[in-house]
Amino acid sequence: MAEKTVVLYPSLGVGHLKPMAQLAKAILRRGGVAVTIAVVDPPEKDAVLAAALADLATTNPSITVRLLPIPPSSCTSKEKKGSHPLMFILNALRAANPALREFLRSRVPAVDAIVLDMFCVDALDVAAELAIPAYIFYPSAAGDLAVYLQLPGLWRAAPSSFRDMGKTALDFAGVPPIRAHDMPETMKDRESEVARVRLQQIARMPEAAGILVNSFEWLESRALNAMREGHCLPGRTTPRIYCVGPLVDGGSGAGENGERHACLEWLDRQPTRSVVFLCFGSLGAFSAAQLKETARGLERSGHRFLWAVRSSPKEQGKSNSPEPELGALLPDGFLERTKDIGLVLKNWAPQTDVLRHEAVGAFVTHCGWNSALEGVVSGVPMICWPLYAEQRLNKVHMVEEMKVGVAVDGYDEELVPAEEVDAKVRLVMESEEGKKLRDRMATAKEMAADAIREGGSSDMELGEFFRGLGKIDL
Repeated sequence: MAEKTVVLYPSLGVGHLKPMAQLAKAILRRGGVAVTIAVVDPPEKDAVLAAALADLATTNPSITVRLLPIPPSSCTSKEKKGSHPLMFILNALRAANPALREFLRSRVPAVDAIVLDMFCVDALDVAAELAIPAYIFYPSAAGDLAVYLQLPGLWRAAPSSFRDMGKTALDFAGVPPIRAHDMPETMKDRESEVARVRLQQIARMPEAAGILVNSFEWLESRALNAMREGHCLPGRTTPRIYCVGPLVDGGSGAGENGERHACLEWLDRQPTRSVVFLCFGSLGAFSAAQLKETARGLERSGHRFLWAVRSSPKEQGKSNSPEPELGALLPDGFLERTKDIGLVLKNWAPQTDVLRHEAVGAFVTHCGWNSALEGVVSGVPMICWPLYAEQRLNKVHMVEEMKVGVAVDGYDEELVPAEEVDAKVRLVMESEEGKKLRDRMATAKEMAADAIREGGSSDMELGEFFRGLGKIDL
């Protein structure tokens, strides 16, 4: 069979680019397929995204990266500030359709398939116009996808916006009941523009030739079975679901300057499974009041900790430095009192490498799906503290269905008190329940590795996707 050509089309944002890059690597490892990642290039490019693109191009020369420029007038800062932040992304992706169309038309040889990020659904029109088979890559949990596929029907039947329904339980096939206030923020107000646009996109997802999900059978079998058996789209045909994860960064041990990060040297000196690691992603910021409560809780627990601290934009505005002023944000004397058992980092930590270090015994996470999968493949029990996007939804799956973590009580209140931080750290690190969780995570780690091995469930699913590419010429 002649080599096939596949274009991957991620959404804006590092959290979407990284798993798409891992998918590209997985495809290339099989051979016989050339991969290009087409990335929207907005006029006001995020510095983090720019750095990630540069890293992708230099570390993966076998992956062709094509930037798609869009007109400056299509997504301005004013627009970004005047509506939900996601609308800036969705409008930018829609504005990129002409550039995507021209790029796909110019390809020689012709493109055999395009894989669209879940936010790039509008590009289905471009693929249909050019008669290119289009697949969707869903970089979050299969449980999230099961919920979203059922959302249009529930949306019509709900008595009001989810925001007004509080803790009312919503029933979906394949997942535990979801409290209305744990639904993604973008979907809570049915009158909002972002909810309307997202609902339109979700309703179009079944138009795809298939959906690739960044998860694996053992972790989310109930949600996957519900989708495959048609329970999530009654009356409609469900696209072929390919479960191809976990697609996560393998880590490098290097810091931002290319050398091994100092925190890994610090971890080398700590006992096995003795350190609580706190890291909340590139957007996970807290108020000074919450940082102080968290610090008091950690100190009270007495456990070793490694903590990446990122202050809120409001706190950052009080300083001329892009780095948090730890002395002002944390309790008086905290850093001195805990210097023998703790290490506080400013803004960033090499999360993948930290989680894979044998000294780490618990992971306090915002439940972003990339982070959740990194916790799973590392076998580290998680303390779930969701902050934004679909993270509350992920928390439900992680705690109640997958049983890979415990939730922080009060994440949906103004402040999580020190006592709760202390209690959850002790539960995971000291209790019988924590031991059961560690045993569960040891199994999860093994099953994740099995899934992506040759002949494993995810490897076989990726093979099925490849066989689908082979039928394109028929």
